[in-house]
Amino acid sequence: MTFPTDRQRVADQLKLGSELLYLSRQDVEQLGLTRDALLELTRQALVEHGHRRYEMPAKIGVHPYDNVFYHAMPAYLPGPGIVGAKWIECYPDNPRTFGLPQTTGLLVLNDVESGVPLAVMDSAWLTAMRTPAVTVLAAAALHPGATTFGMFGCGVQGIEHVRYAVLAMPELETVYVYDTNEAAADALIAKLQPELGVRIAKGESPEAVTKSAEVLSSATVILREPLAVVKDEWVTAGQTILPCDLNTFWDPRTSRRADKYIVDSVEEHELFASMGYFPDGLPEVAAETGEVLAGVQPGRENADEIIVNSNIGMAVCDIAVGHAIMHRALEHGAGVRLPL
Repeated sequence: MTFPTDRQRVADQLKLGSELLYLSRQDVEQLGLTRDALLELTRQALVEHGHRRYEMPAKIGVHPYDNVFYHAMPAYLPGPGIVGAKWIECYPDNPRTFGLPQTTGLLVLNDVESGVPLAVMDSAWLTAMRTPAVTVLAAAALHPGATTFGMFGCGVQGIEHVRYAVLAMPELETVYVYDTNEAAADALIAKLQPELGVRIAKGESPEAVTKSAEVLSSATVILREPLAVVKDEWVTAGQTILPCDLNTFWDPRTSRRADKYIVDSVEEHELFASMGYFPDGLPEVAAETGEVLAGVQPGRENADEIIVNSNIGMAVCDIAVGHAIMHRALEHGAGVRLPL
């Protein structure tokens, strides 16, 4: 799959400058963009990033509460001609307090030639899909041949990480899952075990999962002060660790002693470090995720390397996926046209 680039097809279906396409969460989910397609779109966006063919300022944000953030995420991919921005927030207490999702947001796409808005769409599904896609693309590149995968966090992100891991890591045999809410781990296994052709096992503890898996990922909560749930002494030579929660879940000593510390965006990690999310300082960065996927920088160079790859989400991936969703919606007559 390649990026849709036919501007005239959009102009034929939208009155550019007079209307835009609005896609609800239900519209986005029902358009049927497959995980294989999402993996390829995300891979292409990461490769563009790895070759420095992009413009994407580090996330700017506001923080009404200590555990809450709003992020504005603009990006431009000149190759396929895609420009847009995501506005997203995270309220960890929403499910318990209001019965609302933890994360909601919107994605806006514009016409590169004229600047006019083309589409506004819900970004929750898009974010939930592209985040694990980045993790498993990196996992497959950094740890080819892995047979075991450990997932910390069994919510929406955890479920999709497991699905994508099985899709992108063909030799996978066992997935270990752990959540402080044991019912969430049980629900993940009940949901996915009949669907996936690998064994899914509930970990007894963070230590047990860490010591059982070659490749490990976490999608929990993002806090300024590290929780260090996984202790450094549990991590051994040859493991690949892929946090989606910055410096929160893992003992910071692991990232500092890793043979390679790789990030999706150096600028974004430096920004988070400046806001206090790395109290002991940002580890020295060996490469960016896109550089490894593009072959610009090496990934794993020997079996004993400990590699930590922190991916916190980039707008180049969001707009690439959103652009494909918009084209598919126009082809299928989905969504609502709103006047500008």
